Amino acid sequence: MKLNRTTLRTVEILKLVSRSPEGITLDDICRELALPKTSAYDIVTTLVETGMVNVDRGQRQRYTIGLTSYRIGISYTNNLDFIGVIEPEMRQFAREVGKTVFFGVRSDHEVVYICKSEPENPIITTATVGTKNPMYCTSLGKAILAWTDEETRQQIMNRIRYIKKTEHTITDKASLAKELELVRSQGYALDQREVEEHMECVGAPVFGPDGSVIGALSVSSLYKPTEDYERLGQLTAGKASEISKLLGFMGKI
Repeated sequence: MKLNRTTLRTVEILKLVSRSPEGITLDDICRELALPKTSAYDIVTTLVETGMVNVDRGQRQRYTIGLTSYRIGISYTNNLDFIGVIEPEMRQFAREVGKTVFFGVRSDHEVVYICKSEPENPIITTATVGTKNPMYCTSLGKAILAWTDEETRQQIMNRIRYIKKTEHTITDKASLAKELELVRSQGYALDQREVEEHMECVGAPVFGPDGSVIGALSVSSLYKPTEDYERLGQLTAGKASEISKLLGFMGKI
C-alpha cells in the first residue's frame, strides 16, 4: 500500500509538537524530522490555520499542540473501551508465546489481576482474575512501580511489608530500589521465582494517553533454566508498547 508522503509528514510533525509542551521552532522540526524547510512550513501553517497547532509569535515562533488536536484526543479516549482494546491483544500474544498472559493494575501497594489470557495448553497458575499479589515480588508490580512517579513510589515502598515467600524473594526496600533501576534500564521486570519457587514471570508497563503508567502486562511460565527470559522480556515490552499506543500513548518508554 502506497502512503501519502505529506500526510505522513503531517502526522510526524503533530507527534513531535505534542511531545514539546514548552513549544518547538520550525528549525527544530526540520532538524528532528529531516524535512525541507519549505515543506515543513507549508504543513505547519496549515495545522495552525485548522487549530491543530498553536503558534506563539515571539522573536522565534514556537509551536504547541492546538485545541482541535486536544478535542480529537479527548473524543478518542472518551469512546475507548479500555478492556476491549487490551483483551484481543492479550489473546493474540498468549498464542504467540504459548504462555499465560496477565494484565494487572495497582491497588495501594498490591497488584490486582484484571485480565487473563491462556494458550491452548495452559499451565496451572495460582493467580486468577480479581486476586492480588504484592508489588515487590511480582513482575507486574515491579513494572508498575518502576514507572510510577518518584513521590508515589517512595510512599508505596514505605508501606510494603517485605515478606520472604521463597529463597529468591526481595526482602528490603534498598534491594527493591536497586531492582527498579534495572527494570527501567532494560524495559521489563522479572519475577525470578520470588512468589512461587516453580514460576518465573516477566512484566512490562502499559501507559495511558497522559503518559502515566496505568498497569502492566506479564507472561507467566514454569521455570526452566534453558528459557531465554531476556528475549521473553523484550517480547513482552514490545507488546506492552503496542497496547500503550492503542490506548493513546504517544511518548517513548
